[in-house]
Amino acid sequence: MVTIREASLEDAVHIALLGRVTYTESHGDYIVEKEDLLEFYNTYYSVSKIRDELSDKENVFWIVFSNELPIGFAKLSLNINHPKIKNNNSCKLQRLYILNDFTALKIGSQLQNLILKKATDLKFENIWLTAYYKNIKGIKFYQKYGFTEIGSIDFIVGETNYENLVFVKKL
Repeated sequence: MVTIREASLEDAVHIALLGRVTYTESHGDYIVEKEDLLEFYNTYYSVSKIRDELSDKENVFWIVFSNELPIGFAKLSLNINHPKIKNNNSCKLQRLYILNDFTALKIGSQLQNLILKKATDLKFENIWLTAYYKNIKGIKFYQKYGFTEIGSIDFIVGETNYENLVFVKKL
């Protein structure tokens, strides 16, 4: 049985570990220097960092379980604007990850629908996100939900730039 719920501080360890594993599954092959990947994880997916983010009222996290096993998570950052979006009433889909073994269950779609509903309920006008330009699977997923490309940004891991595309959806 699959359950999705908003995450709490008690979920920090699960989310930190899921973040490391799912990022490796989706992006690990692209990272040139593996030491940079470890440093990236220590910076963005440490348990203390995730606890801080879970405590921040400007973030909403969800966690996904399948038969009590944590298998995915998402993070929505509130009141985050992008210079290419004309109004200042936007939020950012920061992360949406499901373990590869469970993607066939279409849980990402369920999670995406919850995120879009939350953003709409909070009266945001736009939601935006970034995706690595080589992440074709992820890009197609977001385009299916009406996200359109509006530009790109630099995403630095270690000393290497990994171009990310910026997508926006009007709510």
